[in-house]
Amino acid sequence: MNRTTRRRFLKVCTAAGATIALSIRSRSLFAANAVKPLRILILGGTGFTGPSQVRYALSRGHKITTFNRGKTHPGELPNEVEQLFGDRNGQLDALKGRNWDVAIDNPTTLPAWVRDAAQILKGNVERYVFISTISVYADTSKGVDETSLLAKYDGPDPYKETLEAMKASGYKTYGPLKALSEKEAEEWFPDKTLIIRPGLIVGPGDQTDRFTYWPVRIDRGGEVLAPGKPSDPVQFIDARDLPEWTIRMAENRETGIYNATGPAKPLEIGPMLDKIKDALHSSATFTWLPAEFLKQQKVEAWSDMPVWAGDELGLARTKIDRALAKGLTFRPLEETARDTLAWFKSLAQDRQSKMRAGLTLEREAEALATWHKKEMTKSQ
Repeated sequence: MNRTTRRRFLKVCTAAGATIALSIRSRSLFAANAVKPLRILILGGTGFTGPSQVRYALSRGHKITTFNRGKTHPGELPNEVEQLFGDRNGQLDALKGRNWDVAIDNPTTLPAWVRDAAQILKGNVERYVFISTISVYADTSKGVDETSLLAKYDGPDPYKETLEAMKASGYKTYGPLKALSEKEAEEWFPDKTLIIRPGLIVGPGDQTDRFTYWPVRIDRGGEVLAPGKPSDPVQFIDARDLPEWTIRMAENRETGIYNATGPAKPLEIGPMLDKIKDALHSSATFTWLPAEFLKQQKVEAWSDMPVWAGDELGLARTKIDRALAKGLTFRPLEETARDTLAWFKSLAQDRQSKMRAGLTLEREAEALATWHKKEMTKSQ
């Protein structure tokens, strides 16, 4: 599995549904009247994590303004939200002459986007929250913490990069450009910047199916191909837990750098699949196929076997101690699995028939048949 594919599945700029409910657990732990209302500008706000972030912030009494192109789920934000429209590629006039307590930058990948927005927002916002990614790290093979070496950009002028060029390169510049974007934010807002580096973001609304594959496949039942060893580590964070914690960090005026993935305690893929099975009351059975055999069958980690890191198991050992100390919490895996499946089943039938990650039933059956034939031959 190459680093390009892994980074592709870690990008956070996927579209999402805007009807994500707030968790009762979060409401009970953090009462809205316990915090000072803030004026929050959310750059983005309608993508994967944005709707949950908006609704959670509103529930805690904050005044929310969003800025985006108005093309993703237009008209689906609550009426209380002030919506400004423009484009990060030079159309930022709507931000001029305004003041906010906090700006949360959800969708930025290009350092020029930070620079251009900062030229307008500097002096007009007290703090700047930049949502980054653990793909900024140069080497995740042994696990990383916030002090680990960052990836270096080795292309032409990074301020002339475009999303189209990044996609054309297979997203190989994604991590380095995010790292440069972090640096840009810190230079424009010294001592006022909070950088959050999420890992794999999953849950209802994830249009990449990068976790959804497992609840859908396990719910279908039968023999399920499971990758590697049951003890292989996995990490991910629910698309509601991340934005809710981001709002709480903003309320506490936090700055600095934090990895944000989960769960709180190490999780292995075996127990992950078992918990999904139990949550869905499924009759599925798991057949564990070794990583080397999967390579021979051209079954790849992340894309064909979502969540599983394959040869890059260090990616699933990202240290999150700093975030845990600042109150990062996680809803149960079973809740994420059930809600993700319910969301997926609410989609149009043609969308359900075309999963965007994971093996097709035909490829899975072929790999399993080859494995069983190999095992039978060995036993004879």
